[in-house]
Amino acid sequence: MIKLSTKGRYGTRLMVSLARHYRESQDTVILKSVADEEGISIRYLEQIIIPLKINKLVKSIRGAGGGYTLARAPKDIKLCDILHALEGSCSLVECVEDESVCAKVSTCGTYEIWKTATHLMKDYFDNVSLQDIIEIAEKKAASARKKGRAK
Repeated sequence: MIKLSTKGRYGTRLMVSLARHYRESQDTVILKSVADEEGISIRYLEQIIIPLKINKLVKSIRGAGGGYTLARAPKDIKLCDILHALEGSCSLVECVEDESVCAKVSTCGTYEIWKTATHLMKDYFDNVSLQDIIEIAEKKAASARKKGRAK
């Protein structure tokens, strides 16, 4: 099974939380509020935020009223950007990113499968923005509310 690490999953949730606040008022958000909202350890969020800052996906604001905000609008931050910052390569196997790690690349039939699947996955992640994720969540919440009233 291919899995994202908790760093990638929790980092994406952090970014979605920042995107929701960006959309509402563009105010900064303190990590403690995200930790409480998302049920994620504050210490873990403090580690996750570092590569997001390094990759210029979030900005930190110091002082009173300080915290974190997105560096760009939610529609301009793609899931691929977040995963690249947190996970590194999004390749299914190492040889797709670096053919020199395997001497069999030139004769390996499965290499072409992994390469194609990796490109499809990257293309998909590159076409999903934080704005898209917020809209999906809003539709799911509306549907859940509708089902709750129907009972």
